[in-house]
Amino acid sequence: MRTTSTSLKTLGHQAANLVTTLHERSRAVFRLEDVRDITGLSETSARSFIRKLVDRGVAARLKPGLYVLVPFELGRERRYPGNPLVVAREIMHGKDYYLSHATAMEIHGMTTQPHLVVMVSTPKPRRSLATLGVEFRFVRCQRRHLFGLSEHWVTKQEKVCASDLERTVIDGLKQPEHCGGLTEVAKGLWMRRQGMNVGRLVQYARRIGVGAVVRRLGILLETYEMAGAPDLDRLRNGLTATYVRLDPVLPAEGKRLRRWRLQLNVDPEELRAVVRT
Repeated sequence: MRTTSTSLKTLGHQAANLVTTLHERSRAVFRLEDVRDITGLSETSARSFIRKLVDRGVAARLKPGLYVLVPFELGRERRYPGNPLVVAREIMHGKDYYLSHATAMEIHGMTTQPHLVVMVSTPKPRRSLATLGVEFRFVRCQRRHLFGLSEHWVTKQEKVCASDLERTVIDGLKQPEHCGGLTEVAKGLWMRRQGMNVGRLVQYARRIGVGAVVRRLGILLETYEMAGAPDLDRLRNGLTATYVRLDPVLPAEGKRLRRWRLQLNVDPEELRAVVRT
């Protein structure tokens, strides 16, 4: 976002200096500590100062102590959320996290429907947060499962941590409820099949160590003819006798597929129909 000299002049010297410095530092999303650092104000004075900027529509409050600059062209808009993916990163404030599930699917072009919820995986439990019309949901993951991650540029200056293409599929197979269901994950897999590393998918599934993930990945790779016998055998080896639902979101009904130890509560024809859409 660029600020015009006319717009800056209307702010006053201290506010204009804050806005200019934040832009120079690529800090459209900023904290109270940034305000204190730039202005030299005490904590009490900085809180009062930023409160006035929020009242004037120069900034919007995301949560206590966290703010976003409002583009001048939006005028006195107090509900501007900024870039939600950058906001998610700032909410985590340096703690381990990655954008996952439906959000990662959107980043990787695995869905045609925009999602209004930002999904964040993190080792420590956090309550959901809704701010300025955007909901942030946090999914707890084990620290040892912080793998298969990469950085993604979401603006020209800002990047975030997200699951890579293959890890996004694995997370979706583990918790389809955070992606709109198993069928949506299947569609995403098919949409990005050309860029998918099947060997890495198999490796990730085995590393996660969840039998349901291995079973679901196996039937999808088999259905879409994306894997040869060696990779499918690697997935089948070690399966227990227990049957799990193909889609955990749906009721436990439908016939059982012995070779993958799956209860097919999603019609296999529905999975095959993905290739025709």
